Amino acid sequence: MASRAKAPGGLSDAVQDYAKAIWSLKQRHDGPVPTSAIAERLGVSPASASAMVGRLESLGLAQHEPYHGVELTAPGERVALEVVRHHRLIELYLAQALGMPWDRVHEEAEVLEHAISPRLSELIAQALGDPKRDPHGDPIPTLDGEIDEHPTRTLADLEPGDTGIFVRVSDSDPAMLRYLSQRGIRPGDRFEVVDKQPFEGPLSVRFGADEHALGGALARAMRTEGG
Repeated sequence: MASRAKAPGGLSDAVQDYAKAIWSLKQRHDGPVPTSAIAERLGVSPASASAMVGRLESLGLAQHEPYHGVELTAPGERVALEVVRHHRLIELYLAQALGMPWDRVHEEAEVLEHAISPRLSELIAQALGDPKRDPHGDPIPTLDGEIDEHPTRTLADLEPGDTGIFVRVSDSDPAMLRYLSQRGIRPGDRFEVVDKQPFEGPLSVRFGADEHALGGALARAMRTEGG
C-alpha cells in the first residue's frame, strides 16, 4: 500500500494541523496565541493542546511562553503556509474544476490537504492558472511562502452610504455560504450599505439591483475593501 504524502521532514498530520491553527488564529490575535484558543479551534482539551504545543516547540516550529501564549517560528510558519496553500488550492480545484458548491469544499479540503504531495499541489496550481484567491476570497500563499494579505473591514463595521467590494468570507459556517450563494452574492461583488439596524440588527445592503437583509453574524463574517 502506498504511504501518504507528508510535509517536509515527515511531519505528522497533527503537527501540520496545529501549525495551521496557530497561524490562522494569529491573524486575529495581537500577540501570542493562547493555548485555550488553539484547543477550542481544534476541538481538543487544553491539556492535549498544551502537549502538542510542546511537541511543536521540540521540533523548532513554535515558541511557547507560559501564561502568554504560542507563536510560530519561521520554520513553523513555512509549514503552516504550505498546508494553507494546499488547502486553498484544493478548495478552488473542487469548486472550479469539479463544480462542487463552495459551502462543501472546506470540509473536503481539510482531509485532502494532507494527502497530496507538493508536486501534485503545483500541478493543481498550474492547471488553475496560478490563482491568487480561493473560492471564499482568501489569499493563496505562493510557493515561496508569501501571502498577500490586504487590510479589510467587516461589513458590520460599515455605515449607511458606505460602498465597497465584498472580498472574502469565513468558510467556517456552510449555512452562511449557502445563504449568500442562494442570493447570488460572491467575492468580487460591489455593494452599498443602505440601512443598518441598531444592536447588531440586520444591514440592508444593495448588490447590483438587488437589496438584501444580512444579519449581524453574517455581516461580521464578510470582509470588505473600499472601492
